[in-house]
Amino acid sequence: MQALDYTNARILAPMVRIGTLPTRLMALEYGADLVYTPEVVDKAIAGAVRVVNEDNGTIDYLQKGVSVFRTHPSEKSKLVFQIGSANADLALEAALTVAQDVSTVDLNCGCPKRFSVHGGMGAALMEEPEKLCGILRKLVEHSGLPVTCKIRIFPDRERTIKLVKMIEATGIKALAVHCRYRDQRPRERAHWDRLKEIVEAVSIPVIANGDAWEYEHLGKLQDLSGATAVMYARRAEANVSVFRKEGLLPLNEIVTAYIRKCLETRNHHSNTKYVLMQMFVDDTKDPRYRQLCEAKCFRAVCKVFGMEGELDAWLQSQQAKGYPTDLDSVPRKAGEMANKDEATNAANTAQKHKQQDLRKRKLEQQEVEGEEKNEISAPATKKQMTEISSQQTINGDHRSSSRIAPTETSRIEEIIAEEKEVDNNLPSAGAEQGQTKEVTSLLYS
Repeated sequence: MQALDYTNARILAPMVRIGTLPTRLMALEYGADLVYTPEVVDKAIAGAVRVVNEDNGTIDYLQKGVSVFRTHPSEKSKLVFQIGSANADLALEAALTVAQDVSTVDLNCGCPKRFSVHGGMGAALMEEPEKLCGILRKLVEHSGLPVTCKIRIFPDRERTIKLVKMIEATGIKALAVHCRYRDQRPRERAHWDRLKEIVEAVSIPVIANGDAWEYEHLGKLQDLSGATAVMYARRAEANVSVFRKEGLLPLNEIVTAYIRKCLETRNHHSNTKYVLMQMFVDDTKDPRYRQLCEAKCFRAVCKVFGMEGELDAWLQSQQAKGYPTDLDSVPRKAGEMANKDEATNAANTAQKHKQQDLRKRKLEQQEVEGEEKNEISAPATKKQMTEISSQQTINGDHRSSSRIAPTETSRIEEIIAEEKEVDNNLPSAGAEQGQTKEVTSLLYS
C-alpha cells in the first residue's frame, strides 16, 4: 500500500457529472498529477459487477445493468476514488468493490448539497467527528488502500484545528481542504488565509481547494500557507488544459479533443453535452451554446461542432468489429430486468392505493361516529378525505400538472432549484438530463 505523491501536485478536483472518464483522461494528458472521480455514494457502488469492455479497454461497474463508474487502466496509478458515505461498513464495501482499479479512496466530508447532507454524508459528517473518524479508521485498517479525506472549514478556527487533528490520527495519507464554510458558494471568496494554521497543525500533506484559477496558483498557495498541492475545479471545468505548464489551449481545440475522447470511451451523450455546456458558460451568447442546449442525441452534439464525419467513422469501425455503438440510451442487463422493475413499481403503486383506500374508509367511519357522538369535527374530517382523494388523483393514471397540490408544486420547484445549483454555480445541462434519471436515482438512493 503505497500512498500517492502529493508533492507539488496539481489535481483535478472531484466534481459531480464533470469528472467522468473523458475529463479525467484529458486532465492527465495535459499534465495533471492526480485525478479524482466524482463522488459515488457507497450504496451505488457496493457490490457492483465489474465488466471489461473489449472495444476500448474501459472498465464498467454495473448495478442493474447501469454503469455507475467507468475507468481505464491508464489512469489507475493516479486515480483517487471518492466515496460518499455515512456508514463505515458500507464505505468499506464500496472501497473493496473498486480496489483493484484505483490507487486511493477518499471520503467526501465537504459536500454541502442537500442530497448528500440529508443522508448524513458530505459536510454533515463534520458535525459528527466521531462518526467521520470511525469511517476513516475502518477504511484505513481494512481497505488495503491509502485513504484520504476532503473537508471544508468551520468559521471557528479552534474547532477546525481540533477536527483536522482528529482526522490525521485515523492514519489517512493526505487531507484536502476546501477553504470555504459549509454554506458558502463559489461566488464567495475562499479563505486562503486559513490554510497556514491547518498545514501547521498536521504532519500529512494538505491539498488546497477553492479559487485556484491559474497554473501558477500552486506556487502562490505554497508561499502563503505551505500547502503541498492544489486542486482545480471550476477552472478545469471551463478549460481542462489548465494543467498545461505552457498555458491554456483555445476552447475550440479543447471541445474537439473532448468529443473525440467521449467517442473513445463511449461516453453517454447527456454527460457529454453537460460537460460541453459548462465549457461555454462564460459565453452563453455563442450560437453553438444554444444549439448545444437543444441537442437531444450524440449526433446532434457532434453536428454543433462539425464532427458528424468523425462520429460516422467511429460508428463504422465499431459496427465492423461487432462492438457497441449506442451513445444515447441507458443500458440494461436484459429486458427481463426492466420488466421486473416495472412489475415492482406497479405492485408498490397498488399497495399505496390500497393503504389510501383503507385510510379513507377509516376516516369515513370516524365521521359517522363523530356525528353520532359529537366527538370529532365532521368538516375537518371531510377536509382530510378530500386531501386523500386529491392525492389519489395525483398518484393515479390520470395525473396532470394542473391537479398537483400547491405543497407538491413547491417541493418540485425546490428540487429543481437544488439540481440547478451545482458547486461551481453554473446552469444545469437542460432537459436531456431526464434521460439519466435512472442513473441519478441509483447513485443517490
